[in-house]
Amino acid sequence: MPELTVRASPLAGLYEIDLVVNRDPRGSFREVFQAAKLEALGLPPLGPVQWNISENHERGTLRGIHAEPWDKYVHMVTGTAFAAIVDVRPESATFGVVCTFNLTQDNALFLSGGLGNSYQVTSEGAVYGYLVNEHWSPDARYTLVSYQDPDLAIDWPLEPTNVSDKDQAHPPLSELFPGVPLGG
Repeated sequence: MPELTVRASPLAGLYEIDLVVNRDPRGSFREVFQAAKLEALGLPPLGPVQWNISENHERGTLRGIHAEPWDKYVHMVTGTAFAAIVDVRPESATFGVVCTFNLTQDNALFLSGGLGNSYQVTSEGAVYGYLVNEHWSPDARYTLVSYQDPDLAIDWPLEPTNVSDKDQAHPPLSELFPGVPLGG
């Protein structure tokens, strides 16, 4: 039987979690988040205060890159997505480094505040859910980066479609942090 696992990524504060999914002819059951078990495996405490759901109707829909100041625990409720996580912390040795993941119902991601989060839906429709440890505020300030940034060179699996006007207008990392060399 598979076991719950937590793996650190090359980016400080980014972890991939392999969930235990029990399947039978009726369907499946999975425990997506259980703080004590995850912390025992090395995940930082989250202390969620808000649960958000993003419904995406079309394959190819792209959201991001957003680097909010709060921690986030991400899981696909239904469907699949390609996630591109970018270190946008200029003081980090891995500034500008991108890690990518295929998200399904079998895994989850933990992102520390300040990591840039983006994803593209790779199935016909998907529900992307995430827990955060701070309440959303319209006054929150955070880094927004172009998903087309040539220095990041994210290899999106599909031609991006259904991208918000806001996400299309974000600047490249080099414009946000001029003179800061990319790490890695």
